[in-house]
Amino acid sequence: MTISLINQSLENHKNQLLNHSLYQKVRTIEDLHTFLEQHVFAVWDFMSLLKALQNKLTCTTTPWLPIGNPEIRYLINEIVVAEETDLAFDGTRQSHFEMYIDAMQECGATTTSIIAFLENVKSTQNIFVSIKKSDLHPNVKAFLDFTFRIIEEGKPHQIAAAFTFGREDLIPAMFTEILKNFQTNFPETKLDKLVYYFERHIELDADEHGPMAMKMIAELCGTNETKWKEVQEISVEALEKRIGLWNAIEAQMGVNVVMV
Repeated sequence: MTISLINQSLENHKNQLLNHSLYQKVRTIEDLHTFLEQHVFAVWDFMSLLKALQNKLTCTTTPWLPIGNPEIRYLINEIVVAEETDLAFDGTRQSHFEMYIDAMQECGATTTSIIAFLENVKSTQNIFVSIKKSDLHPNVKAFLDFTFRIIEEGKPHQIAAAFTFGREDLIPAMFTEILKNFQTNFPETKLDKLVYYFERHIELDADEHGPMAMKMIAELCGTNETKWKEVQEISVEALEKRIGLWNAIEAQMGVNVVMV
């Protein structure tokens, strides 16, 4: 199997995401806030997929040892540098999650839910308990549970599949669609940091991280057909969970509910 064959097999799921009715539902500032307050969980858990890959594919403990394939080490470390310490809107260094939080605050969205959730994660020291006990939408819970189940199972090619086909490969196109709505529907709302965040993702993922992640998949699977099959299966499930997340956000549009 190859990257191109996997992409072909995912075409239907990708089209569902790229043509999702959610994009057209973001019509008011309240809708925008709803989107941001739910989507931020995907921005956050993406970082755990990334760090899980770094832990699996490079040496992050002492004494240091030259673990794994140097080409793969390079690819994952390059992505980590940009995602964890990128240039923010004001020229300082921030993770993309922190950029997103700042952008939410700038446009008036509440960060109460995500901050409370992260505090609970620190308290329980068990991500699955925190997910289960939260008041998040069931689809958001399923999205997070899938991410951390894949991380816990610990197979690098499967984690890379969720990271690549479920996230990086789709981000440029999805965010471009969302940006169109933002620029059309909210011309007077302060969105400088949010627009910067989306444009930065489009730039990085389309030009650098997307191709790097695809190369990482190819390096991890090589000629092992079992690994390729598992990559395909995980990729399908990742896309299904993303569609579920989009459905959950769309269902919340117009509903005045603060989720904790």
